[in-house]
Amino acid sequence: FPSHDIQGWRFLADGLLVTLQLSLFCCVASLILGILGGIGRVYGGRTLRGLITFYVDTMRSIPVLVVIVWIYFALPLISGYNLPPFWSAFVAITIHVAAYVIEITRAGIGSIRPGQVRAAQALGMSHVQILREVVLPQALIRVLPSIGSIISVTIKDTAIASVIAVPEYMKQSETLAAQSFHPIEVFTFAMFVYFCILFPSTRLVDRLHRRLAHLGQS
Repeated sequence: FPSHDIQGWRFLADGLLVTLQLSLFCCVASLILGILGGIGRVYGGRTLRGLITFYVDTMRSIPVLVVIVWIYFALPLISGYNLPPFWSAFVAITIHVAAYVIEITRAGIGSIRPGQVRAAQALGMSHVQILREVVLPQALIRVLPSIGSIISVTIKDTAIASVIAVPEYMKQSETLAAQSFHPIEVFTFAMFVYFCILFPSTRLVDRLHRRLAHLGQS
């Protein structure tokens, strides 16, 4: 599309802003929900563990596209409350990605040697102190590479929100490509934009893990 088309660039810039906002909200919310869920799956009671396991297995068995469409179209029929497209996508992507974060957190906690927990108990530390000061810091450092992958997947999943008309970058690109009759240029540039977002994010997480990896060793 013409490089001098200022309106086209602004149109894409608006979509990019929505993509960044949705990505940030989904990443933060899914990490918080997933970490709490992972703790609950390891240390919770039998009922809580069963519910979390069912939730994880359900989300991992359903494509995120189906979850987005269901929340946007079916949930209002059941609850009588309509969520705007942006928040429908936010809820769907968050609950879907959080299921994977739960499994990552559970694996990280399970990698901590039982001897460390017993040593902390011998020092008189409470269960909350052990989790906060001994187990969780090491576990989260060990799973940082996996968290980086989850962040990348979450950002890419925001593109699926275009199916419910969220004006994020992919939706804006589709509209501009149809209007300008330059799909090759528009979508090639879209690939470049997503690369510029995702590549630095993954490298930053990898670099952070290399600097902190020694703190997760035991």
